[in-house]
Amino acid sequence: MSNGRSLPAEPTDAVESSTFTKDFLALIKIGIVNSNLITVFTGLWLAFQFSDKNFLDHMDILVYTIVGSALIIAGSAAMNNYIDTDIDPLMASKKARPTVTGRFKPSAVLALAISFIVIGELFLFSASVSAGLFGIAGILAYVVLYSMWSKRKHVGNTIVGSISGAIPPLIGWAAVEPTLGTGAWALFLIMFIWQPPHFYALAMKRTEEYRAANIPMLPVVKGFHRTKKSMLAWVLLLFPLPFLLMELGIGFIILATALNIGWLVLAIRGFKAADDLKWAKKMFIYSLNYMTILFVSMIIFAVFA
Repeated sequence: MSNGRSLPAEPTDAVESSTFTKDFLALIKIGIVNSNLITVFTGLWLAFQFSDKNFLDHMDILVYTIVGSALIIAGSAAMNNYIDTDIDPLMASKKARPTVTGRFKPSAVLALAISFIVIGELFLFSASVSAGLFGIAGILAYVVLYSMWSKRKHVGNTIVGSISGAIPPLIGWAAVEPTLGTGAWALFLIMFIWQPPHFYALAMKRTEEYRAANIPMLPVVKGFHRTKKSMLAWVLLLFPLPFLLMELGIGFIILATALNIGWLVLAIRGFKAADDLKWAKKMFIYSLNYMTILFVSMIIFAVFA
């Protein structure tokens, strides 16, 4: 009842449903799921192109791989939320998480995470044994090595966490070509090296939050100047990697190098930035665009290679 009038049932249900959906998507970190699926598909697509297999003849592999990857990534993300229920309330940016607000009970989150991971792995093993095994490796790297161990104890936690983030393209490639190849490991290295400068930029923006939660992120332990030097070094390491994908053609090499130069220039400017947090935001946004443009371009250039 409101102001003496009955509220319509349908709009109320719609609002409730919308809120639940928003919380559920936050629980599984849908942004991370979507970005990782781009790299999974890229690995799968390049494997098809380089092995001369007909993509349309193997649609079952595509479905098994994409659905399986989405489920294990979502399940691992939910598990991370479950593990971090004690520290998330201390961080302003994470207080709206459903595990903090109480929208989802811890037992329900754990059950959902395990269910998603198990079902996802069944899909991946249906694609290939190799894809399933890489899926397990990714889960263990994110849940155990990062969330349960290094995140709270070591300043190198971001580097450890980068292992799990670099595995999705291997899953996609292994679903088509289980033995992998130079191209697959090139994708792994690109994703592995891309992540530290990406997450250090985010960590700079949330330094005080991580400090409050006693999480030893690099900006918290070593300060901003040291973090900028590390970000610059990681960006420099990206430069030779496009040349491991020569099969994509000179156009891709030029585009990838241009993206690397742009990121390098922005990283260097950080040492004279008047506002460190504003610069960190620019680095973070550039890193997102970098990853999206680079991987989408791989898919496009592979078609004409």
